Amino acid sequence: MSNELAERLRQIREASGRSLRELERAIHVSSSSLSRYLSGQSVPPWPVVVALCQVAGRDPRPLRPLWERAKRAPVTPRPSASRPAASAASAGRNDLPYDISAFTGRREELAALLEAARTNRMVAIDGMAGVGKTALAVRAAHRLAADFPDGQLYVDLHGFTPGREPVEPAEALRVLLSALDVASARIPEATSERAALWRAELARRRAVIVLDNAVDADQVRLLLPGAGASLALVTSRRRMVELDTVRPITLEVLPAADAAELFVTASGGARSSGDPEAEAEVLRLCGYLPLAIRVAAARLRHRPAWTVATLAERLRSGELDVSNVLAMSLRQLDPAQRRMFRLLGLVPGEGVDAWAAAALADVPFGNARSLLEDLVDAHLLQESAAGRYRMHDLLRQVAVAEASPDRSPAIARLLDYYLSGMLAADAAMSHETAGAPITVSYPPTALPAFDGHDEALAWLDAEVPDIVTAFELAVELGLDTATAGLAQVMGVYFGRRGGMERWGRVLDAALPAAERLGDRRAAAWLTYRRGIARQFSGRAAEASADYRAARALMAEAGDRDGEGMALQRLAERQMDDGCFEEAIDLLRQAADLQPEATTTQGHVVTRARIGHALVQLGRFAEAHEAATEAVKVARDIDNLHLETMALRVHGAVALGTGDASGALELFRTALAQTRATGHRIAEALSLTDIAMAARALGRVVEALDHHAEALRIIHETGERLRAAPILIPYGETCLAAGDRGEAARHLRQAFDLATALGLRHLEAEARRVLAAMNLEPGADPADR
Repeated sequence: MSNELAERLRQIREASGRSLRELERAIHVSSSSLSRYLSGQSVPPWPVVVALCQVAGRDPRPLRPLWERAKRAPVTPRPSASRPAASAASAGRNDLPYDISAFTGRREELAALLEAARTNRMVAIDGMAGVGKTALAVRAAHRLAADFPDGQLYVDLHGFTPGREPVEPAEALRVLLSALDVASARIPEATSERAALWRAELARRRAVIVLDNAVDADQVRLLLPGAGASLALVTSRRRMVELDTVRPITLEVLPAADAAELFVTASGGARSSGDPEAEAEVLRLCGYLPLAIRVAAARLRHRPAWTVATLAERLRSGELDVSNVLAMSLRQLDPAQRRMFRLLGLVPGEGVDAWAAAALADVPFGNARSLLEDLVDAHLLQESAAGRYRMHDLLRQVAVAEASPDRSPAIARLLDYYLSGMLAADAAMSHETAGAPITVSYPPTALPAFDGHDEALAWLDAEVPDIVTAFELAVELGLDTATAGLAQVMGVYFGRRGGMERWGRVLDAALPAAERLGDRRAAAWLTYRRGIARQFSGRAAEASADYRAARALMAEAGDRDGEGMALQRLAERQMDDGCFEEAIDLLRQAADLQPEATTTQGHVVTRARIGHALVQLGRFAEAHEAATEAVKVARDIDNLHLETMALRVHGAVALGTGDASGALELFRTALAQTRATGHRIAEALSLTDIAMAARALGRVVEALDHHAEALRIIHETGERLRAAPILIPYGETCLAAGDRGEAARHLRQAFDLATALGLRHLEAEARRVLAAMNLEPGADPADR
């Protein structure tokens, strides 16, 4: 019902002929709030409905019953870039751009598209640039949302984006799978396997997917639905003749009547009538293209001294094509607006927010936000979601042509904004990058404020796709300082959300930048971090080699903290092999490198890992002492994540000495803290700890529930390395519950994983439990 009310309000707004900024000034309601009301994200207060009707000269009373029903209905907020939904696929994620105002004409085409959607799973909309393909697809997708409740997805394939290669099918599949909440690390590397996973995910959903701006049939072939009831709407400047299962809809330029209606609506109607000859001339010069008509109409609306004849004269003064219509529009901008427009054409990602725009243009935040709104009002920028802005391809082409050929300074400022934002997010969560050799050459004038872990992670979730794209441009442009910094700090995100293999590729690309800079310390840290990415991608031998190389480089650079961190990771690898005495020796070497003042993160990690190794050796008193010291220091430096690491050791000591109740309380505290920090992998490990304590207390059913939740989280993150230590105790609990088949299944999975990933200690542990069951790792339990 909220969508129906929003549709009526959009009609009223269109009848008013006013932009959101004009309505904001007229009724004293912010444009961002109006955007939410007009898109159906929230229901406006009744006085706002009345004010909108008054502006448009409409009677609000017929809307009252509709408004009351909308108020009673539950409203599910639409996921946005700034705060994504926690479970987008299950909540019916809507990634569609806003339905444009003043949508005019295309009645037959829209009706044909909606009818085709009843019997076809794929519809292709083709036509020349600027003819309104995207507008039609987005309008249809919004209309069809109720029929496809499991999601409305959108991806720009950049088939004709100036200065940018079309999106590869593999990358498009990654974006679409991520939109369905498939963890990035679960997404296969092979394109064919990604396509199979995409079809499998769609088969159990009813979703509508807009594949916008496709270069050809090959680009979209693997993105189309297979079995199931989902619908794909494809737009392209080319006809998809190779796809014989796709229903085609071709758009021509607007008929004269529809073009005139669009011009009158988009210009506000005040001065667009009364001179039919001039109006006809404007439409002819705009080529009856919707995009050109909207831009020309916006110029008229914002130039009170102009008449339609004036507009026609300005159009005649240049060559009669769309580019010149758009260029004419730029001439009406003031210097600050025009500069911002040019710079936005350089942005490598899908869009920007006001903070990124401020850094790009090197202006105060408030100025940037005002300039962005001005460009939206002039139809030179689209507000794709609340507070996020993107540029149409044709406009980007004009912007790029207008921009300085040397884009490096502006891009360097944008990169340093992203780098500063990620460092601020890390500071709000865990300070993992403290002490790392990261240089911000152009500190931004403003950054978003993060009030704790949740807001920091929400910002990272929204920005990381664009940050990765910006990183790739940094590599291309040879902006080595930003490249080396971004690669390091990306681990803050990938370590929590999964995606270690992807981080490893980023680090591979960044190491040559550090070498070109001659920065041995940066090279050492990048090598060290690549070891982490490789370790948790199952490349154990390569990880160890990186840690040894990083240690040597750190020692040469005199970086004692970094050398200690490399030793800590080498100790982890020793523990993976079951060599706990050797691990303790390495950890004590790391402790010797730490400053005498024991209030550092490195000290917490060293003591906690020594405690873990001592637990494995059954030396519980020493382990308790190490964990106690680690907890104290973690609390002194206010690092909740590291405190959790130490608490888990305390719990392991309690469990090992027969105090299962005490262990359970410690593990529950650790779980609460991992959830507070948003660290999904640590959450899964804490759930496994709780399950083991519950099993020791005879609460087997409770233990099984915790095991299942832990395994689900690990599958979502895709971090296979973490699955083996979770599967072994899961199998033991299944055995305690009398379910021999499930126990064998989990233990065999753990054995296979540990063997493949070089985790010799866990491989031996899985084999030991299977042997106690009188089973071989490769045997089928049905044979016993």
